[in-house]
Amino acid sequence: MLPVADPVSLIAALVVLFGVAATVWLMMAVGLRESPWACASVAGANGALGASFLLHDALGLAPRMDYGWSDFLSVAAFGLIRITVPLVGDRPAPWRATLLVIVGVGLLTARFTIGPQTLPHKLVLFGTMCVLALLAAVDAWRLMRARGLHMRASLLLASPLVVVGLLLLSRPLEAALAPGRTEDIDVASAFNLAWLWASLVLALLINGWIAFLLLMKLVLEIRRLTERDPLTDALNRRALSEAVDLEHSRLMRGHGYALVLLDLDRFKLLNDTLGHPAGDAALKSLVALLRPCLREVDRFARLGGEEFCALLPDTGIAGAALVAERMRTLLAEHPFTWEGQTWPLTASFGIAESAREDASAAEVLKRADQALYRAKGQGRNVVQAVELEPVR
Repeated sequence: MLPVADPVSLIAALVVLFGVAATVWLMMAVGLRESPWACASVAGANGALGASFLLHDALGLAPRMDYGWSDFLSVAAFGLIRITVPLVGDRPAPWRATLLVIVGVGLLTARFTIGPQTLPHKLVLFGTMCVLALLAAVDAWRLMRARGLHMRASLLLASPLVVVGLLLLSRPLEAALAPGRTEDIDVASAFNLAWLWASLVLALLINGWIAFLLLMKLVLEIRRLTERDPLTDALNRRALSEAVDLEHSRLMRGHGYALVLLDLDRFKLLNDTLGHPAGDAALKSLVALLRPCLREVDRFARLGGEEFCALLPDTGIAGAALVAERMRTLLAEHPFTWEGQTWPLTASFGIAESAREDASAAEVLKRADQALYRAKGQGRNVVQAVELEPVR
């Protein structure tokens, strides 16, 4: 049995680790419905890395100092890691660009396959893998931000791939600072031992990290389902109520808010004339049309039926009136079309501003509802507000 401090033992341990991980991820890809392509990609990355170490001449399974296939598999592995994160987020993966990088680097490093790994060889090989790892880290950060995580939490979740990138970059850096000291990973040096141990730890960390990403995806998807209206994907009444209560708690610290209630005009007539599928499509069209009118901090929810509400933090009655008028105009200018038939979509709007005298958010919502009732009474397709009575 080889000693634990022997680089060859650590290389063999990496082969076993990547082989087991590839098998587990492949079973998940076959057995789970959630992100099967992402699981298959991780399985491929682990398999390619395992094969890369397996073909290293240190284990005696490849011609002496023939690095061609080992290099190609290493770059392919990090190419697969690069496309895994978009697949986890159900986004288009950069297949073509990644494939071009793998083939290009494979051809470029082919000239270095005979003889010891030179500095240019290491710069091309490990530099490419470092860039692919860092691009995957950027994708992970964007995915977490898109799913609503804070900046710091997103950076923390992306950091394992950054560490992997730095570990890869350390090999050409060491070759540049100490030329000839460590030609290959099977040389028994302090640097190689530290690098191989770090590779073992990071291999476990990255596999666990990707599993965590998939778990986070499931958790965030469940949270989205509990907060969203299943038809329009706007917030539901419960989620809006929580958001309004949170804004109301900030009211005493000087952060007011406004509510914009809107109700589609003659929606029952639309349903009776064009059918309920057309009514559902009209509601989805309304949400898609009005979303650009809102800021990132605003919240838009379906209260039920054809009634919606927009929460506008740090906004007064004048700002809310501008938003409501913009929404009203946008709806009026974009009639709804269903199976060749055109239907004018208009809505009535009621707006209200919070005040320190309001004991709860329900009072603000009540004033907005009163304003909406007035707008309906004025012939619909208008914006109406209920002004606060001055405190005496």
